[in-house]
Amino acid sequence: MAREFKPAPAPPAAGRVALVVSETNRLITERLLNGALDELAGCGVSDDQVDVIWVPGSFELPAAVAAALETNRYGAIVALGCLIRGETDHYYLVSMRAAAGLAELARQHRVGFGFGLLGCDTVEQALRRSGSEHNLGRDAAKAALAMCQLIRHVQADEPTGEYHRREPQPRPEASTLG
Repeated sequence: MAREFKPAPAPPAAGRVALVVSETNRLITERLLNGALDELAGCGVSDDQVDVIWVPGSFELPAAVAAALETNRYGAIVALGCLIRGETDHYYLVSMRAAAGLAELARQHRVGFGFGLLGCDTVEQALRRSGSEHNLGRDAAKAALAMCQLIRHVQADEPTGEYHRREPQPRPEASTLG
């Protein structure tokens, strides 16, 4: 039987939670922030365990996350931002560099990390992705807390259960796929 590591989201065993939030497109990023705070509270993280760190724009997210990581105060970090495509290549330049910087930091450091950087074509899309039904901030906070627990369990060699092989499901016929 294979060992399985799939812990549920929970507060970090040690440290605080940092929510690093872009001020650009603040209408959207505040909705992402509220979704993240709701998810953290639902998972047992109290408000006094959370620091909200505002940055001017999404390009600055990796630098602020790096600064937060250097303090060793945080067991989980969530980066929240919103980029809306415009008429120039600026959207691509910022989104690619911010995403690459955040991905590299998440790979290098052993803290729970949540990626909440929206990239949308329109404000309407951003509003839908930051609303009450679907909120990337909530998803990113949940991922950060789950990764806190996963990292702890893997490093301590504490599986959360056993993986039971499932029988493969029959594939639908191509004609039934629509």
